[in-house]
Amino acid sequence: MPEDSNKDFDTVTRIVRMLEPLDNDRRAHIINTVETWLQIEQPSVRTDPTTFESIFKMPRTVSANSNPANDNIPVNFSARDDIPPKDFLLHKDPRTDVERLACLAYYLKHYRDKPHFKTLDLSVLNTEAAQRKLSNPTVATNNAARDGFFVPSSRKGSRQLSAMGERFVQELPDRSSAQTIRQRMKRPRRVTPPQSK
Repeated sequence: MPEDSNKDFDTVTRIVRMLEPLDNDRRAHIINTVETWLQIEQPSVRTDPTTFESIFKMPRTVSANSNPANDNIPVNFSARDDIPPKDFLLHKDPRTDVERLACLAYYLKHYRDKPHFKTLDLSVLNTEAAQRKLSNPTVATNNAARDGFFVPSSRKGSRQLSAMGERFVQELPDRSSAQTIRQRMKRPRRVTPPQSK
């Protein structure tokens, strides 16, 4: 992913995190205020589907019922053409349980507007996606957290997809790019210096 796209993604992620706790009316008010303050003319970046797709790498499909008059409707961060979870996982082609859980978490966030999830949410979506059953969902979820795909959520008992997990899933099915993201964003483990006696 080009460096400019990385910066765009990071900026969007920060903005979304700040707006997430607010209701839709307050979000719209803030976005409109920012556009006015920065003198951004409509249509803005939010209404440009090509920019949205280049950042998030999800193809936009056009249905037979599409109405060209609706093409200028602003696109929300989570608003995407509906794609079944089974098709999403088939396209992403995860190879391990940890990767599959990351893809399921990504789907929950971007297609179900559910950025905070519990292990049960992932298991239910896994079944809906017609994937093989996880032998031990709790262990698999803990492994995903250990590998940096999940981080604790602000909601008690829940988790959320990490920035690395998000970027990793976006790069799939290109395994080389996904692994590059994983290596680049992997946090070095802290080494505790030996204590002197």
